[in-house]
Amino acid sequence: MNTVRGKLVCFCFEMMKMIAGGWLLVLHISIFLPSVCRIHAVSYDYSATTECLIEPQRAQYGGGIITNPDFTHGIQGWTVFGQGAVKEGISNSGNRYIVAHGRSHPLDSISQQVQLEKGKLYSFSAWVQINGGRGNVAAVFKMSHGELVRGGHVTARNGCWSLLKGGVYANISSRAEILFESKNTEAEIWVDNVSLQPFTMEQWRSHQDESIDKERLGKVRFEARYANGTAIEGAGFSIKQTKSDFPFGCSMNYHILSSTDYQNWFVPRFRYTTFTNEMKWSSTEKIQGQENYTVADAMVSFAQQNSISIRGHNIFWANENFQSEWVKNLTPDELRKAAEQRIESVVSKYKGKVIAWDVMNENLHYHFFEDKLGENASAEYYARAYQLDPSTTMFMNEYNTIEDSRDEKANPLNYMTKLDEILSYPGNQGISAGIGLQGHFNSGQPDLLHMRTALDSLGSTGLPIWLTEVNVVVDDKNQVL
Repeated sequence: MNTVRGKLVCFCFEMMKMIAGGWLLVLHISIFLPSVCRIHAVSYDYSATTECLIEPQRAQYGGGIITNPDFTHGIQGWTVFGQGAVKEGISNSGNRYIVAHGRSHPLDSISQQVQLEKGKLYSFSAWVQINGGRGNVAAVFKMSHGELVRGGHVTARNGCWSLLKGGVYANISSRAEILFESKNTEAEIWVDNVSLQPFTMEQWRSHQDESIDKERLGKVRFEARYANGTAIEGAGFSIKQTKSDFPFGCSMNYHILSSTDYQNWFVPRFRYTTFTNEMKWSSTEKIQGQENYTVADAMVSFAQQNSISIRGHNIFWANENFQSEWVKNLTPDELRKAAEQRIESVVSKYKGKVIAWDVMNENLHYHFFEDKLGENASAEYYARAYQLDPSTTMFMNEYNTIEDSRDEKANPLNYMTKLDEILSYPGNQGISAGIGLQGHFNSGQPDLLHMRTALDSLGSTGLPIWLTEVNVVVDDKNQVL
């Protein structure tokens, strides 16, 4: 699936059947679940890019509630925050922007006050650059009681404009100052085309419904005809959904092989699965040179018998803590040899039996194989997996890309940079690649604005996006009821 939409709202199938009357019945059927109510509002702007542009694009929503968003009127509506100064800039094409310079503190920048209303979601965007090298620039909302809330960040560069997209949820009604933060106080912060657009929760939900309708619904006319092509007047139809086309699944562990209750609960509900541990290297080769796929084979057979698609998880795990002790103790040459045996063994064994491979799990946070075998280790193993199984989608699989905006290691830009490194490696150009987002949410999450913005950015690649390991931890168990 190219985007994550949240619910299945239609299905379509074709049936051809000979019946006793000697005619051929052809059905094209769709079920529609349109939204009962539409909230009239500004449509959400899903556009995003990670490209660094010579000229910035226009402000989203015309700037929303921002005064003078494109600095056409100089610095009207904007003030200096902290130390330093601001000045107007103008490009060769005549585009106007504002520059914060002479900075001595990370938050020294420009500022505009806005009024936030409790319960509303505020989508923020701005185009930024810095005047030397590259560095992180964040949007910061300073609330009236002094709290600093970060509403997105981007790696800005010199000489081109980067889109900073994010937002903030208003827990209380409050005046707030919009600031820009860079820890590099020697750098000037250039800002243009700023936008802040408020949405109610009802409007936010309406955007979801609109997207679902657009992606999942389509008008289909159906009719019944005799074999000679004559239409059957007043024909009646009945529809029974036999399965869902939407990829909705659940992890599976070895207990399913011996528990009838587990089987009876799982099979009617899920058409997709990932084994929790049983296909991992630490499970199939606990002792060096002694491979044992008995449990994994039995689980694959069970899934196939019940028409359950399997994600291959995983070939390698970049986290040293989850390597077998014997793997940790190998020399680089020994590790390279053992890893080649591992990838050839598991991929060849399950080729054609899995719909995806998590090739190098969590390789934004951890670098066990890169540290041992060189900086191209991940890319090399994606290349090898592709050679062994060229028709299966090869995924990166990471946590905190959508869960936690504070985790810079796994932010969308770093995710796409790593993925680009892998796909641009010699021999990898033909890979069918996928974006895996684990989705481990803690209490207080999800951050809807961050999650939406991350999906916007990742969606700009055009690659399929899967939520692969979704779970929610809550302090009060009654919250899940």
